Amino acid sequence: MIVDLAWYALLGFFFAGYLVLAGYDYGIGLLLARGGPAGRRAALTALGPYFLGNEVWLVAAVGILFGAFPVLEGELLSGCYPAVAGALVGVILVIVGVQLRSRPTDERIRARWDRVVVVGSVLAASGWGVLLAALLQGVPRQAAGHVTGMSHLATPFAAATALTMLALVAVHGATFLTLRLPAADAAQVGRTARRLVPVALTAVALATVVGLLSDRVRDAVQRPAPAVLLPVLLVAALLVARAALDRRRPGWALVATGAALALPVALVGAALWPYVLVSTTDPGASLTVADAAASAPTLRLLGWVALPLLPALLGFQAMCWWVFRGRTDGRAPVYW
Repeated sequence: MIVDLAWYALLGFFFAGYLVLAGYDYGIGLLLARGGPAGRRAALTALGPYFLGNEVWLVAAVGILFGAFPVLEGELLSGCYPAVAGALVGVILVIVGVQLRSRPTDERIRARWDRVVVVGSVLAASGWGVLLAALLQGVPRQAAGHVTGMSHLATPFAAATALTMLALVAVHGATFLTLRLPAADAAQVGRTARRLVPVALTAVALATVVGLLSDRVRDAVQRPAPAVLLPVLLVAALLVARAALDRRRPGWALVATGAALALPVALVGAALWPYVLVSTTDPGASLTVADAAASAPTLRLLGWVALPLLPALLGFQAMCWWVFRGRTDGRAPVYW
């Protein structure tokens, strides 16, 4: 059980890290829908050094899911296929759009690639939001061990969670730009970030109300305390971000918006424990973490593989942030 819990926590850590780091990728992608060519180019230049490295966290999370939790991987891909497929298509569109938009010199063609990035950002953020909602509200898993139907992905709570994820990544992306753009541009995007905080708070409130009214969510949650704590901490993180933005402390603001994206992963896992999938049709078909995990020898073998990779990934991310810690005009920002 301890080994299963450790791998479950590691899976959550990598997925939460992916949402935090790639979250500002998608947030900046959403912001490309507004502003002129120069502003869009400046935003992508600020993102450039971190872009591909952020996606590595998703690769690591998927690797752990396939290796350490093969049963869960099968159920997620079959039972939440539209959400997962939509999110992955969005990830691909963002990568392709960012990579190819700089090649043509015609601004009209670049604008088309920018629209591809916007669409990909919407798909990625909303897809992961729907997946988290499906986990929290339960899935129609039968006694035979298979999830049937897709109705659990088309609920008011799933839609509200998708909107909340979109709002959170938008705030996160705008906050990241206040840290990276030249001071004059950062002031303007900082005002955008401050205006987006109330939007995110409204989305969190809407998802909370819809979740409280949902029988699916109430029946699926095994530990109510984390489920109640989630919206409270989300609101606190967003308020801290707004206060930091008002005081021109983009470092603290980015930490707060990053926490807002990481919290749902941690608290959804805690609210469902010891289950990873709760069946809404047959309680006996609910899938525990232990049932979803691979065998003990497999987990031990994977441990020897993950042991050197984890510090290497963390070290690379820290080095990337240290090397490119200044603004794009070469000036150091006031982080704290």
